[in-house]
Amino acid sequence: MRQRSLIAITAALAAGALTLTACGSRDNGKSSDSGSGGTTVTIGIDAPLTGDLSALGLGIKNSVDLAAKTANKQNYVKGVTFKIVAKDDQAQPSAGQQNATSLVADNSVLGVVGPLNSSVAQSMQKVFDDAKLVEVSPANTNPALTQGDDWQNTKTRPYKSYFRTATTDAIQGPFAAQYVYNDAKKTKVFVIDDKKTYGAGLAATFTTEFKKLGGKVVGTQHINPDSKDFSAVATQVKNSGADVVYYGGEYPQAGPLSKQIKATGAKIPVVGGDGIFDPTFIKLAGSNATGDLATSVGAPVEDLDSAKTFVKNYKAAGYKDEYAAYGGYSYDSAWAIIEAVKKVVDDNGGKLPSDARAKVTAAMQNVSFDGVTGKVSFDEYGDATNKQLTVYSVENGAWKAVKSGTYTG
Repeated sequence: MRQRSLIAITAALAAGALTLTACGSRDNGKSSDSGSGGTTVTIGIDAPLTGDLSALGLGIKNSVDLAAKTANKQNYVKGVTFKIVAKDDQAQPSAGQQNATSLVADNSVLGVVGPLNSSVAQSMQKVFDDAKLVEVSPANTNPALTQGDDWQNTKTRPYKSYFRTATTDAIQGPFAAQYVYNDAKKTKVFVIDDKKTYGAGLAATFTTEFKKLGGKVVGTQHINPDSKDFSAVATQVKNSGADVVYYGGEYPQAGPLSKQIKATGAKIPVVGGDGIFDPTFIKLAGSNATGDLATSVGAPVEDLDSAKTFVKNYKAAGYKDEYAAYGGYSYDSAWAIIEAVKKVVDDNGGKLPSDARAKVTAAMQNVSFDGVTGKVSFDEYGDATNKQLTVYSVENGAWKAVKSGTYTG
Protein backbone atom coordinates (compact mmCIF):
# COMPACT_ATOMS: atom_id res chain seq x y z
CA MET A 1 0.00 0.00 0.00
CA ARG A 2 0.71 -0.05 -0.20
CA GLN A 3 -0.36 -1.16 0.45
CA ARG A 4 -0.22 -3.32 -0.55
CA SER A 5 -2.10 -6.85 1.07
CA LEU A 6 -0.09 -11.18 1.01
CA ILE A 7 0.17 -12.73 -1.68
CA ALA A 8 -3.13 -13.40 -1.78
CA ILE A 9 -3.67 -15.53 0.94
CA THR A 10 -6.67 -13.37 1.60
CA ALA A 11 -8.56 -15.40 -0.96
CA ALA A 12 -8.84 -18.06 1.68
CA LEU A 13 -10.13 -15.52 4.15
CA ALA A 14 -12.65 -14.15 1.73
CA ALA A 15 -14.02 -17.62 1.39
CA GLY A 16 -14.27 -17.88 5.14
CA ALA A 17 -11.61 -20.51 5.27
CA LEU A 18 -10.36 -19.49 8.68
CA THR A 19 -12.23 -18.86 11.88
CA LEU A 20 -9.59 -17.74 14.30
CA THR A 21 -10.10 -17.53 18.04
CA ALA A 22 -8.19 -17.21 21.29
CA CYS A 23 -5.03 -15.33 22.02
CA GLY A 24 -4.75 -12.56 19.42
CA SER A 25 -4.62 -9.12 21.00
CA ARG A 26 -5.70 -5.66 19.95
CA ASP A 27 -3.40 -3.92 22.38
CA ASN A 28 0.16 -2.85 21.77
CA GLY A 29 1.63 -5.63 23.86
CA LYS A 30 4.72 -7.69 23.36
CA SER A 31 5.14 -11.33 22.51
CA SER A 32 5.02 -13.56 25.56
CA ASP A 33 7.76 -15.74 24.10
CA SER A 34 10.70 -14.02 25.76
CA GLY A 35 12.70 -17.12 26.59
CA SER A 36 15.42 -17.16 29.24
CA GLY A 37 19.00 -16.01 29.20
CA GLY A 38 20.93 -14.55 26.29
CA THR A 39 20.16 -11.32 24.48
CA THR A 40 16.68 -10.00 23.77
CA VAL A 41 16.14 -8.37 20.38
CA THR A 42 12.94 -6.44 19.77
CA ILE A 43 11.24 -6.27 16.39
CA GLY A 44 9.13 -3.13 16.25
CA ILE A 45 5.83 -2.98 14.39
CA ASP A 46 4.03 0.08 13.08
CA ALA A 47 0.56 -0.35 11.60
CA PRO A 48 -3.03 0.84 12.02
CA LEU A 49 -4.19 -1.28 14.95
CA THR A 50 -7.39 0.72 15.38
CA GLY A 51 -9.71 2.44 12.90
CA ASP A 52 -10.99 1.53 9.45
CA LEU A 53 -7.80 -0.28 8.37
CA SER A 54 -7.24 -2.19 11.62
CA ALA A 55 -8.10 -5.54 10.00
CA LEU A 56 -4.96 -5.18 7.89
CA GLY A 57 -2.86 -3.76 10.73
CA LEU A 58 -3.73 -6.50 13.19
CA GLY A 59 -2.89 -9.11 10.57
CA ILE A 60 0.52 -7.47 10.19
CA LYS A 61 1.10 -7.45 13.95
CA ASN A 62 0.08 -11.06 14.50
CA SER A 63 2.14 -12.34 11.58
CA VAL A 64 5.28 -10.64 12.89
CA ASP A 65 4.55 -12.11 16.31
CA LEU A 66 4.31 -15.56 14.72
CA ALA A 67 7.70 -15.10 13.04
CA ALA A 68 9.31 -14.08 16.34
CA LYS A 69 7.80 -17.03 18.17
CA THR A 70 8.88 -19.40 15.40
CA ALA A 71 12.48 -18.12 15.55
CA ASN A 72 12.49 -18.54 19.34
CA LYS A 73 11.05 -22.05 19.16
CA GLN A 74 13.69 -23.08 16.63
CA ASN A 75 16.47 -21.27 18.52
CA TYR A 76 17.20 -19.88 15.07
CA VAL A 77 19.67 -17.26 16.30
CA LYS A 78 21.63 -18.85 19.11
CA GLY A 79 21.75 -16.71 22.23
CA VAL A 80 19.06 -14.34 20.94
CA THR A 81 15.41 -14.22 21.96
CA PHE A 82 13.05 -12.16 19.83
CA LYS A 83 10.08 -10.20 21.09
CA ILE A 84 7.80 -7.64 19.48
CA VAL A 85 6.52 -4.21 20.39
CA ALA A 86 3.61 -2.87 18.31
CA LYS A 87 2.71 0.78 17.75
CA ASP A 88 -0.64 2.01 16.41
CA ASP A 89 -0.29 4.69 13.72
CA GLN A 90 -4.05 4.85 12.95
CA ALA A 91 -3.00 5.28 9.28
CA GLN A 92 -1.86 8.83 10.15
CA PRO A 93 1.60 10.13 9.13
CA SER A 94 1.97 12.24 12.28
CA ALA A 95 1.33 9.22 14.51
CA GLY A 96 3.73 7.15 12.44
CA GLN A 97 6.50 9.70 12.91
CA GLN A 98 5.94 9.73 16.68
CA ASN A 99 6.03 5.93 16.71
CA ALA A 100 9.27 5.93 14.74
CA THR A 101 10.86 8.24 17.30
CA SER A 102 9.66 5.99 20.13
CA LEU A 103 11.01 2.85 18.46
CA VAL A 104 14.38 4.49 17.83
CA ALA A 105 14.58 5.37 21.54
CA ASP A 106 14.27 1.69 22.50
CA ASN A 107 17.81 0.36 22.15
CA SER A 108 16.62 -3.24 22.00
CA VAL A 109 14.81 -2.56 18.69
CA LEU A 110 17.02 -3.74 15.82
CA GLY A 111 14.39 -3.72 13.07
CA VAL A 112 10.88 -2.50 12.34
CA VAL A 113 8.12 -4.07 10.24
CA GLY A 114 5.71 -1.59 8.70
CA PRO A 115 3.99 0.63 8.02
CA LEU A 116 0.90 -0.21 5.96
CA ASN A 117 0.42 3.17 4.29
CA SER A 118 2.91 4.82 1.94
CA SER A 119 2.04 8.26 3.32
CA VAL A 120 2.93 7.06 6.82
CA ALA A 121 6.19 5.61 5.53
CA GLN A 122 7.18 9.00 4.14
CA SER A 123 6.97 10.47 7.63
CA MET A 124 9.07 7.69 9.18
CA GLN A 125 11.89 7.02 6.75
CA LYS A 126 14.28 9.79 7.79
CA VAL A 127 13.79 9.09 11.50
CA PHE A 128 14.81 5.47 11.03
CA ASP A 129 17.58 6.25 8.57
CA ASP A 130 19.20 8.82 10.88
CA ALA A 131 19.29 6.10 13.57
CA LYS A 132 20.52 3.45 11.09
CA LEU A 133 17.48 1.35 12.11
CA VAL A 134 16.27 -0.97 9.38
CA GLU A 135 12.62 -0.79 8.30
CA VAL A 136 10.93 -3.45 6.15
CA SER A 137 7.42 -2.73 4.92
CA PRO A 138 5.12 -5.58 3.93
CA ALA A 139 2.68 -3.27 2.19
CA ASN A 140 4.02 0.06 0.88
CA THR A 141 3.85 0.27 -2.90
CA ASN A 142 4.60 3.90 -3.79
CA PRO A 143 7.75 3.85 -6.00
CA ALA A 144 9.13 7.12 -4.61
CA LEU A 145 9.87 5.51 -1.25
CA THR A 146 12.75 3.54 -2.73
CA GLN A 147 13.47 5.25 -6.04
CA GLY A 148 13.03 8.95 -5.26
CA ASP A 149 10.38 11.47 -6.25
CA ASP A 150 11.61 11.59 -9.86
CA TRP A 151 11.62 7.78 -10.19
CA GLN A 152 10.04 7.85 -13.65
CA ASN A 153 13.08 9.66 -15.04
CA THR A 154 15.98 9.11 -12.65
CA LYS A 155 15.94 6.46 -9.93
CA THR A 156 17.80 7.46 -6.78
CA ARG A 157 17.49 5.59 -3.49
CA PRO A 158 16.65 8.11 -0.74
CA TYR A 159 17.21 5.93 2.35
CA LYS A 160 19.48 2.92 2.73
CA SER A 161 17.59 1.68 5.81
CA TYR A 162 14.24 1.23 4.01
CA PHE A 163 13.24 -2.07 2.36
CA ARG A 164 9.95 -3.70 1.35
CA THR A 165 8.69 -7.18 0.54
CA ALA A 166 5.76 -6.00 -1.62
CA THR A 167 6.19 -4.91 -5.22
CA THR A 168 5.49 -1.32 -6.28
CA ASP A 169 2.76 0.63 -8.04
CA ALA A 170 5.17 1.18 -10.91
CA ILE A 171 4.26 -2.42 -11.72
CA GLN A 172 0.84 -2.83 -10.08
CA GLY A 173 -0.89 0.07 -11.86
CA PRO A 174 0.25 -0.91 -15.37
CA PHE A 175 -0.47 -4.59 -14.65
CA ALA A 176 -4.06 -3.66 -13.82
CA ALA A 177 -4.32 -1.48 -16.93
CA GLN A 178 -3.16 -4.33 -19.15
CA TYR A 179 -5.74 -6.67 -17.65
CA VAL A 180 -8.59 -4.16 -17.90
CA TYR A 181 -7.82 -3.24 -21.52
CA ASN A 182 -6.55 -6.52 -22.97
CA ASP A 183 -8.44 -9.14 -20.96
CA ALA A 184 -11.59 -7.41 -19.71
CA LYS A 185 -11.88 -5.46 -23.01
CA LYS A 186 -12.74 -2.18 -21.31
CA THR A 187 -11.77 0.93 -23.26
CA LYS A 188 -13.35 3.90 -21.45
CA VAL A 189 -12.31 4.50 -17.84
CA PHE A 190 -13.33 7.00 -15.21
CA VAL A 191 -10.41 7.42 -12.78
CA ILE A 192 -10.98 8.35 -9.13
CA ASP A 193 -8.50 8.63 -6.26
CA ASP A 194 -8.48 9.64 -2.59
CA LYS A 195 -5.69 12.23 -2.97
CA LYS A 196 -3.39 10.25 -0.67
CA THR A 197 0.12 9.11 -1.56
CA TYR A 198 -0.86 5.51 -2.30
CA GLY A 199 -4.13 6.14 -4.09
CA ALA A 200 -3.04 9.04 -6.27
CA GLY A 201 0.20 7.32 -7.22
CA LEU A 202 -1.51 4.08 -8.16
CA ALA A 203 -4.18 5.87 -10.20
CA ALA A 204 -1.45 7.77 -12.07
CA THR A 205 0.52 4.67 -13.09
CA PHE A 206 -2.71 2.92 -14.15
CA THR A 207 -3.78 5.91 -16.23
CA THR A 208 -0.46 6.24 -18.05
CA GLU A 209 -0.47 2.59 -19.15
CA PHE A 210 -4.19 2.54 -20.00
CA LYS A 211 -3.79 5.50 -22.36
CA LYS A 212 -0.64 3.99 -23.84
CA LEU A 213 -2.62 0.85 -24.71
CA GLY A 214 -5.24 2.91 -26.53
CA GLY A 215 -7.81 3.34 -23.78
CA LYS A 216 -9.65 6.60 -23.18
CA VAL A 217 -9.99 8.41 -19.87
CA VAL A 218 -13.51 9.85 -19.95
CA GLY A 219 -13.38 11.49 -16.54
CA THR A 220 -11.30 12.03 -13.43
CA GLN A 221 -12.25 12.96 -9.90
CA HIS A 222 -10.89 13.05 -6.37
CA ILE A 223 -12.84 12.10 -3.27
CA ASN A 224 -12.56 13.04 0.38
CA PRO A 225 -11.46 9.86 2.20
CA ASP A 226 -13.28 11.05 5.32
CA SER A 227 -16.61 10.99 3.48
CA LYS A 228 -18.98 8.13 2.80
CA ASP A 229 -21.32 10.04 0.46
CA PHE A 230 -20.06 9.70 -3.09
CA SER A 231 -23.38 10.28 -4.85
CA ALA A 232 -22.12 13.30 -6.80
CA VAL A 233 -19.12 11.50 -8.28
CA ALA A 234 -21.27 8.40 -8.87
CA THR A 235 -23.58 10.50 -11.02
CA GLN A 236 -20.59 11.87 -12.93
CA VAL A 237 -19.47 8.32 -13.62
CA LYS A 238 -22.90 7.35 -14.98
CA ASN A 239 -23.08 10.40 -17.25
CA SER A 240 -19.54 9.92 -18.56
CA GLY A 241 -20.26 6.77 -20.55
CA ALA A 242 -17.40 4.93 -18.87
CA ASP A 243 -17.41 1.14 -19.09
CA VAL A 244 -15.08 0.76 -16.08
CA VAL A 245 -13.99 2.76 -13.02
CA TYR A 246 -10.48 2.69 -11.65
CA TYR A 247 -10.16 3.73 -8.02
CA GLY A 248 -6.88 4.57 -6.32
CA GLY A 249 -7.45 4.18 -2.60
CA GLU A 250 -8.56 1.76 0.08
CA TYR A 251 -11.57 -0.40 0.85
CA PRO A 252 -13.34 1.78 3.46
CA GLN A 253 -14.13 4.26 0.66
CA ALA A 254 -14.02 1.90 -2.34
CA GLY A 255 -16.86 -0.28 -1.04
CA PRO A 256 -19.43 2.51 -0.61
CA LEU A 257 -18.21 4.11 -3.85
CA SER A 258 -18.88 0.91 -5.79
CA LYS A 259 -22.30 0.54 -4.19
CA GLN A 260 -23.31 4.12 -5.00
CA ILE A 261 -22.07 3.90 -8.59
CA LYS A 262 -24.18 0.78 -9.14
CA ALA A 263 -27.18 2.53 -7.54
CA THR A 264 -27.15 5.14 -10.33
CA GLY A 265 -27.77 2.38 -12.85
CA ALA A 266 -24.17 2.30 -14.08
CA LYS A 267 -23.60 -1.45 -13.98
CA ILE A 268 -19.87 -1.25 -14.58
CA PRO A 269 -16.99 -2.79 -12.61
CA VAL A 270 -14.93 -0.86 -10.11
CA VAL A 271 -11.25 -1.81 -10.24
CA GLY A 272 -8.64 -1.06 -7.60
CA GLY A 273 -5.29 -2.12 -6.21
CA ASP A 274 -4.32 -4.09 -3.14
CA GLY A 275 -5.83 -1.35 -1.01
CA ILE A 276 -9.32 -2.64 -1.80
CA PHE A 277 -8.41 -6.33 -1.75
CA ASP A 278 -10.08 -7.27 1.50
CA PRO A 279 -13.35 -9.08 2.34
CA THR A 280 -14.60 -5.86 3.93
CA PHE A 281 -14.76 -4.25 0.49
CA ILE A 282 -17.31 -6.83 -0.59
CA LYS A 283 -19.40 -6.30 2.54
CA LEU A 284 -19.42 -2.53 2.01
CA ALA A 285 -20.08 -2.74 -1.74
CA GLY A 286 -23.08 -5.00 -1.35
CA SER A 287 -24.67 -7.56 -3.64
CA ASN A 288 -23.84 -5.68 -6.83
CA ALA A 289 -20.10 -5.98 -6.22
CA THR A 290 -19.95 -9.06 -8.46
CA GLY A 291 -17.47 -8.38 -11.24
CA ASP A 292 -15.50 -5.73 -9.36
CA LEU A 293 -11.74 -6.31 -9.63
CA ALA A 294 -8.64 -5.83 -7.54
CA THR A 295 -4.96 -6.47 -8.03
CA SER A 296 -2.77 -7.63 -5.17
CA VAL A 297 0.86 -8.48 -4.74
CA GLY A 298 1.95 -12.09 -4.93
CA ALA A 299 0.42 -15.33 -6.12
CA PRO A 300 -2.72 -17.06 -4.83
CA VAL A 301 -2.31 -19.17 -1.72
CA GLU A 302 -3.24 -22.38 -3.52
CA ASP A 303 -0.15 -21.98 -5.70
CA LEU A 304 2.32 -21.76 -2.83
CA ASP A 305 3.09 -24.64 -0.48
CA SER A 306 5.02 -22.23 1.75
CA ALA A 307 1.92 -20.12 2.20
CA LYS A 308 -0.12 -23.15 3.22
CA THR A 309 2.36 -23.80 6.01
CA PHE A 310 2.01 -20.21 7.16
CA VAL A 311 -1.79 -20.46 7.18
CA LYS A 312 -1.63 -23.70 9.18
CA ASN A 313 0.77 -22.25 11.74
CA TYR A 314 -1.17 -19.02 12.05
CA LYS A 315 -4.37 -20.91 12.74
CA ALA A 316 -2.61 -23.15 15.25
CA ALA A 317 -1.28 -20.10 17.10
CA GLY A 318 -4.86 -19.10 17.86
CA TYR A 319 -4.90 -15.43 16.88
CA LYS A 320 -8.42 -14.08 16.93
CA ASP A 321 -7.69 -11.65 14.09
CA GLU A 322 -7.20 -12.82 10.51
CA TYR A 323 -3.79 -12.39 8.92
CA ALA A 324 -5.57 -10.51 6.13
CA ALA A 325 -3.97 -9.31 2.94
CA TYR A 326 -0.43 -8.66 4.18
CA GLY A 327 0.08 -11.52 6.62
CA GLY A 328 2.55 -13.48 4.51
CA TYR A 329 4.50 -10.37 3.57
CA SER A 330 4.61 -9.32 7.22
CA TYR A 331 5.96 -12.70 8.29
CA ASP A 332 8.59 -12.48 5.54
CA SER A 333 9.50 -8.91 6.53
CA ALA A 334 10.05 -10.03 10.12
CA TRP A 335 12.00 -13.08 9.00
CA ALA A 336 14.22 -10.87 6.85
CA ILE A 337 15.11 -8.93 10.01
CA ILE A 338 15.73 -12.20 11.85
CA GLU A 339 18.03 -13.37 9.03
CA ALA A 340 19.95 -10.08 9.13
CA VAL A 341 20.35 -10.34 12.91
CA LYS A 342 21.58 -13.92 12.51
CA LYS A 343 24.18 -12.81 9.98
CA VAL A 344 25.47 -10.08 12.28
CA VAL A 345 25.59 -12.39 15.31
CA ASP A 346 27.34 -15.16 13.37
CA ASP A 347 29.91 -12.70 12.01
CA ASN A 348 30.62 -11.35 15.49
CA GLY A 349 31.43 -14.56 17.32
CA GLY A 350 27.90 -15.26 18.49
CA LYS A 351 27.24 -11.84 20.01
CA LEU A 352 25.69 -8.57 18.93
CA PRO A 353 28.22 -5.80 18.26
CA SER A 354 27.90 -2.31 19.74
CA ASP A 355 26.85 -0.95 16.34
CA ALA A 356 24.26 -3.70 15.81
CA ARG A 357 21.68 -1.44 14.13
CA ALA A 358 24.05 -0.29 11.41
CA LYS A 359 25.32 -3.82 10.88
CA VAL A 360 21.77 -5.25 10.63
CA THR A 361 20.80 -2.55 8.12
CA ALA A 362 23.87 -3.37 6.01
CA ALA A 363 23.21 -7.12 6.24
CA MET A 364 19.62 -6.68 5.03
CA GLN A 365 20.81 -5.78 1.53
CA ASN A 366 22.09 -9.33 0.99
CA VAL A 367 19.33 -11.23 2.78
CA SER A 368 17.89 -14.02 0.63
CA PHE A 369 15.63 -16.89 1.66
CA ASP A 370 12.58 -18.90 0.62
CA GLY A 371 9.69 -17.26 2.44
CA VAL A 372 5.94 -17.50 2.72
CA THR A 373 5.49 -15.37 -0.38
CA GLY A 374 8.21 -17.00 -2.44
CA LYS A 375 11.84 -15.99 -2.83
CA VAL A 376 12.62 -13.02 -0.58
CA SER A 377 15.51 -10.75 -1.55
CA PHE A 378 16.07 -7.09 -2.38
CA ASP A 379 17.42 -5.14 -5.34
CA GLU A 380 19.74 -2.13 -5.21
CA TYR A 381 16.84 0.15 -4.23
CA GLY A 382 15.60 -2.03 -1.39
CA ASP A 383 12.65 -3.21 -3.46
CA ALA A 384 11.45 -6.80 -3.48
CA THR A 385 12.84 -8.85 -6.34
CA ASN A 386 9.55 -10.79 -6.42
CA LYS A 387 7.32 -8.90 -8.89
CA GLN A 388 4.41 -11.33 -8.95
CA LEU A 389 0.86 -9.90 -9.01
CA THR A 390 -2.64 -11.35 -9.20
CA VAL A 391 -5.98 -10.03 -10.44
CA TYR A 392 -9.03 -10.98 -8.35
CA SER A 393 -12.70 -10.73 -9.20
CA VAL A 394 -15.68 -10.66 -6.85
CA GLU A 395 -17.66 -13.85 -7.47
CA ASN A 396 -20.35 -15.32 -5.21
CA GLY A 397 -19.51 -12.89 -2.44
CA ALA A 398 -15.78 -13.62 -2.32
CA TRP A 399 -12.55 -12.71 -4.09
CA LYS A 400 -11.49 -15.24 -6.72
CA ALA A 401 -8.13 -15.21 -8.49
CA VAL A 402 -8.49 -14.84 -12.25
CA LYS A 403 -4.98 -14.14 -13.49
CA SER A 404 -1.42 -14.10 -12.10
CA GLY A 405 1.66 -12.67 -13.70
CA THR A 406 3.64 -9.43 -13.81
CA TYR A 407 3.71 -6.23 -15.80
CA THR A 408 5.52 -6.48 -19.11
CA GLY A 409 6.42 -3.08 -20.46
